[in-house]
Amino acid sequence: MTFSLDECIEKLLTKQLLAEALLKEICEKTKELLMRESNVVHISAPVTVVGDIHGQFYDLIEIFRIGGFCPDTNYLFLGDYVDRGLFSVETISLLTCLKLRYPDRVQLIRGNHESRAVTQTYGFYAECVRKYGSPNVWTYFTDMFDFLTLSVVIEDRIFCVHGGLSPSIHCIDQIKVIDRFREIPHEGPMADLVWSDPDPDKEEFAISPRGAGYTFGAQVVKKFLSINDMHHILRAHQLCMEGFSVLYDDRLSTVWSAPNYCYRCGNMASILEIGPDGNKHFNVFDAAPENERDGPQQQMQLQQQQQQAQMELQQQQQNSGQPINPNMYALPPQIEYVSTIVFQVCVDCPFKD
Repeated sequence: MTFSLDECIEKLLTKQLLAEALLKEICEKTKELLMRESNVVHISAPVTVVGDIHGQFYDLIEIFRIGGFCPDTNYLFLGDYVDRGLFSVETISLLTCLKLRYPDRVQLIRGNHESRAVTQTYGFYAECVRKYGSPNVWTYFTDMFDFLTLSVVIEDRIFCVHGGLSPSIHCIDQIKVIDRFREIPHEGPMADLVWSDPDPDKEEFAISPRGAGYTFGAQVVKKFLSINDMHHILRAHQLCMEGFSVLYDDRLSTVWSAPNYCYRCGNMASILEIGPDGNKHFNVFDAAPENERDGPQQQMQLQQQQQQAQMELQQQQQNSGQPINPNMYALPPQIEYVSTIVFQVCVDCPFKD
C-alpha cells in the first residue's frame, strides 16, 4: 500500500475527509479483500453487532465509545452505512478503512442502501458531489458495495442479514451461489435478503408494502431455523423506537443503531453484544451530544441535500430522454408505527408505485 491505514483512521476519527485519489486506492484494495469472502461469512463470538447507521457519523463514534474501539472489539455491521445523514462519506470511509486494517475483526454486510439506485435518491450521491466537486467518490464506493457479503453466521447458531428471508431460499447454502458482484436487482433472492421485513401479524410470506422484498412471519422463521440447525436470526433495516425489537419467542431480533433517526425521529438506538457463550445483550444509547448541539442545522442541510439530489436526477433523466418516475424523487412520507417497530412505507424503496 502507498498509504498508512492508521493515519487514515486517525484522520477520519476527527471527521476529516480523505483525498479523492486516496479513497480510490482504498476502495480498490477493499474490493480485492472482499472478493475473497463468501456470500455467507462464518465468524466466532464475542462480537458486537451494529444496525443501520445512515451517515450519522457522530453516532458511529458514540458506538465505538460505548462498545470499544477496534481492534479491541470485534464488530459486525449489518448494512445501510450511507444516505439520510449528513456524513455518509466520513462514515463509509472510516468503516472501509477499519475493514481493510482489521479484516478479521470487522465484518460489513450489504444493506439495501449500498446501491447505486438508492444512493442517487437519498443523499449519498449529492453529498459526494458537494464535498468533492464530482461524483467520482460516489462511483468508487458504489463499485465497492458490489463486493460486500450478503450474510454472516455467528458460531453456527445466529444467521445475520440486513433485511430478512426469501421464499426462494430455504437452505443457507443457496445464498452461497448467488452472484452478488453487481447492483442489487429489483427482485429475486438477493433483493429479498436486503429488503424483506418480519411481520408479527403474519405466519407466512406476503407482499411487502415497500415494493421490494417480502414480509414474513413466525412459521417462516421457525422453518428456516430448523432446516439450517440455527437458533436465531439477527437483522436491521427497520427503525425501532426503543433501539431494538425481539420477535417470535426470541427467534428473531432487529437492531437499530441510528439514534434520533434523520435528526428528528426521537428514537433510541442499540448495539447487540454477543458473548462467547452466545448470550445476547442490547446496549441501548441516545444520540451523541454533537448531534444535539447542531441538530436543527443538520435537519435543514439534510432537506436541502435531498432536494438538490432530486433536481439533479430529474435533469439527468430529462437530458437523456428517459421517462421520469415521480416516485423516484418523492421526499420521505410520514412514519407509520407498527407494534414496537417503526418503519417507513416506501421510504427506502424508489421502486414502489
